[in-house]
Amino acid sequence: MCGIVGYIGGQNAAPILIEGLTRLEYRGYDSAGISVLGTKGAQVHRIVGRVRNLTAALPKRLAGKVGIGHTRWATHGPATEANAHPHVSEDGRISVVHNGIIDNADALREQLTQAGVTLTSETDTEVLAHLIARSGAKTLEDAVVEAVSRVTGTYAIAVTDSEHPDRVVVARNGSPLIIGVGDREMFVASDLSALVRHTSQVVHLDDGEFASVSATGYRTFTVDESDTGKAATAIDIQADDLDLGGHKHYMYKEIQEQPECLERMIRGRLDDRFGVSRLDGLNLTPRDLRGFARVKILGCGSAYYAGQIGATMIEELARVPADAEAASEFRYRNPIIEADTLYIAVSQSGETADTAFAVEEVKRKGGRVVGLVNVVGSTIARACEGGLYLHAGPEIAVASTKALTNMAVGFAMIALALGRVRDLSNADGQRIVAAIRALPAQIASIVEAESRIAEHAKTCADARSLFFIGRVRGFPVAREGAQKFKEISYRHAEAYQTSELKHGPLALIDESLPTVAIVPSDDLADRNLAAVRQIKARKGPVLAITHDDVDFGDLDVPRFVVPRSEPELDPILLTIPLQLLAYHAALILGHDIDKPRNLAKSVTVE
Repeated sequence: MCGIVGYIGGQNAAPILIEGLTRLEYRGYDSAGISVLGTKGAQVHRIVGRVRNLTAALPKRLAGKVGIGHTRWATHGPATEANAHPHVSEDGRISVVHNGIIDNADALREQLTQAGVTLTSETDTEVLAHLIARSGAKTLEDAVVEAVSRVTGTYAIAVTDSEHPDRVVVARNGSPLIIGVGDREMFVASDLSALVRHTSQVVHLDDGEFASVSATGYRTFTVDESDTGKAATAIDIQADDLDLGGHKHYMYKEIQEQPECLERMIRGRLDDRFGVSRLDGLNLTPRDLRGFARVKILGCGSAYYAGQIGATMIEELARVPADAEAASEFRYRNPIIEADTLYIAVSQSGETADTAFAVEEVKRKGGRVVGLVNVVGSTIARACEGGLYLHAGPEIAVASTKALTNMAVGFAMIALALGRVRDLSNADGQRIVAAIRALPAQIASIVEAESRIAEHAKTCADARSLFFIGRVRGFPVAREGAQKFKEISYRHAEAYQTSELKHGPLALIDESLPTVAIVPSDDLADRNLAAVRQIKARKGPVLAITHDDVDFGDLDVPRFVVPRSEPELDPILLTIPLQLLAYHAALILGHDIDKPRNLAKSVTVE
């Protein structure tokens, strides 16, 4: 979960590297560094902390037209200058930046130590610099191939050699890496966001692929030196999409963008006349859709909770058994892959390592897997047999908001497509289509009322621990609400099924533990209100996220009312105020909302 950037061309490399690292900082932000090849060899500068700290520490004149940089999220060893990237060989000739985890690093470190190498860091990455430097190969390309052939694990690496200053050599296995094609200049990055100001043409490397990059071009090849002839493709994001746009935080900006992003996602995908969704990207015919006996959704974190919302929608609308599972556990239990099951992998970045590995497990055993991703050309998008692009635009804040909402709506459209080839009537299909079309305006009305949810944020921020509760459709909403709150407020937040309170958690209720209760207007409203009464009887503070026609009677409970949708889609709207609640609580507490401690945006390591 780190960021890589590289440059070779006619400009000074350092400013381009710093700009790229700033764009990539959401991928990791505990240390940063660059290596620039100048007339006196590699000039390496590393520092603990943010990219701005690195910028302040750089010499005013740092000349060199070739360089690599890195912003780190620690895996091997704490955030120290010694552990920061780039890592350099003993002779100072080789510089390496690396994302991923080298599983056999301890054995390689021991071998290098026995060979007389003095290791200066606790990282797995340092071994690569020494292996490349000690290779007997005649070219840098061969030395990199030889070094990675001794490595097991995941990696995206960029390498420079002061004796070969006309190239940057890169390699990928299990961690994303992209080449940007410019006019007599080339770029390397782990994420498109580092490249959009400089190029609109990129090359996505595949696992097991290498590239030698010069100022005038690139060559992609395999471990046996066979050329792969990888062609460049156009990217569809603009530099302005990555700016704050006058907002204080990316998370706030992305919450505000949700109506527009959702409009973009559903455009052209809904058929009002026949009450169905048109999802050609899934590459599934009506016959294919009808042939699935069940659906399995795979995701991590917020994507997993969106998957739980989706599984409920699929069961309700299509009457097909569906469930969501944490992708991080899926492949380790030797799952049974069934030919009549549709597997759906969901990931904002399309690079989530655990989800990508789950996709490969499904494919290896002959399963049919499609993706819900937000990044065209990403690992999961390319690995799946079809998919649904989320059209949420770049999401920079670590805590997902707009992508999560589009994921949930994506599942609603999949549920509609599955339902309409079964027993979902045209009238019910039209009902769901109309409800989906109404969502952007309804979300806008919730966002416009944020001052009312902000009023309750202080009570939640002051608490050391909170409960989020919901039943059936409301439970994944509660789970996502707790996730958001703990991510950026650093308060302990736990989600429970409302019905489970009396089976243990109720023992913790007192006046110091607030509960956020999801109370939609459905056939379980009375049951949910009974649970709220039990909490109030024990002096527990309660905030209800509810609908205007829920009768609370004599219950004195603060409420935030959201618009009604169709019952199957209500969870989408009930989630929005919880984003705002977490945001305002973190704002009150003075936290770094976009870059919460210990977390990074795209989890590309296990």
